Amino acid sequence: RIMGTWVTPFSRAALMGFCWAAAWLLPSMIGGSIRHGEVEPQHIGGALAGLPSGFLFAFFTGIASGRRRLGDLSIARAAACGAVSGAIIGMLPWLIGSQHAPGDRPLWLLPAVVTGSMAALCAVSAVVSLPVARWFRRQTESAMT
Repeated sequence: RIMGTWVTPFSRAALMGFCWAAAWLLPSMIGGSIRHGEVEPQHIGGALAGLPSGFLFAFFTGIASGRRRLGDLSIARAAACGAVSGAIIGMLPWLIGSQHAPGDRPLWLLPAVVTGSMAALCAVSAVVSLPVARWFRRQTESAMT
């Protein structure tokens, strides 16, 4: 019984992470090919960031919603949970010490831009996840009847 109470939320969070990573893959590939003229594994980092961002989003929505489902959340609450997960993932490189030399820009600028961009991207992804979750719930409910 204890295993079942942890496996389902964990698998749902992992599924959300994989969905976000898949959704972020194409824009990352397009951005990498536009910026560098080719697509290499290091140019699709946005898709790799989608996995932990989606996982954290599902974790935070589970805390914020209690026993309700994702589709039952308000848009504002989903966006807030997405922004928090994006801000955490966006801060990770600087928290673990992977910061580049600032060059001619202020030291705080790059972390602020990356963290803000990740928070905004995750908030948008969270808002887009709501109608998908609602549609999926309608489909599964209609298949059961």
